[in-house]
Amino acid sequence: MDGKIKVKVILGSIRQNRFGERPATWINEELKSWDGVEAELLDLREYPMPLFDSPKSPSMMDMQYTDPILKKWSEKIREADAFIIVSPEYNHGYPGPLKNAIDWLFPEWNKKPVGFVSYGSAGGARAIEQLRQVAIELDMVPIRKSIHINWEFMMNSMKDKSITNADLFAPLRKGSGPDRLAVFMEDLLWMARALKAARGQ
Repeated sequence: MDGKIKVKVILGSIRQNRFGERPATWINEELKSWDGVEAELLDLREYPMPLFDSPKSPSMMDMQYTDPILKKWSEKIREADAFIIVSPEYNHGYPGPLKNAIDWLFPEWNKKPVGFVSYGSAGGARAIEQLRQVAIELDMVPIRKSIHINWEFMMNSMKDKSITNADLFAPLRKGSGPDRLAVFMEDLLWMARALKAARGQ
């Protein structure tokens, strides 16, 4: 069994001038500093999948895809032990391209933990609540903790042209309690190790 925990950070927005590159890059770089973790950022712009139109449910497709982009997407998701989905909130929900990317697969997601980072109105809380429900239906294990980025923080951080400035996110780690990002990651990785062992991988 490979001891490394493979975490895929999924950037769920494909909009122009998107804010999501910043938290996704930040999270991905933070993960790389953790022992025993192999992190990779998956940008949905690099996986322009067709709209889901399969005559079969993904649960019945046995991971057999004819589209080369879907094959690549399936391989990336299949090799993961855990996921962090970074998503905006649009109209009390999450983006269509993210839903499409999720819906194309089924067994690749099963028995794996997922954590959520969201931004926008209400700190993306409503998008995360919807994503939790979808994750459960995919036989995933959503962790309790999440990272919420409010509108004011977004606007202030967008003044900095760099998408890799980790200092911008320092306020999200401070507060009256423990480091929120560290607790979030510890929970995700604990669950990832437990489920990986249970899957016999």
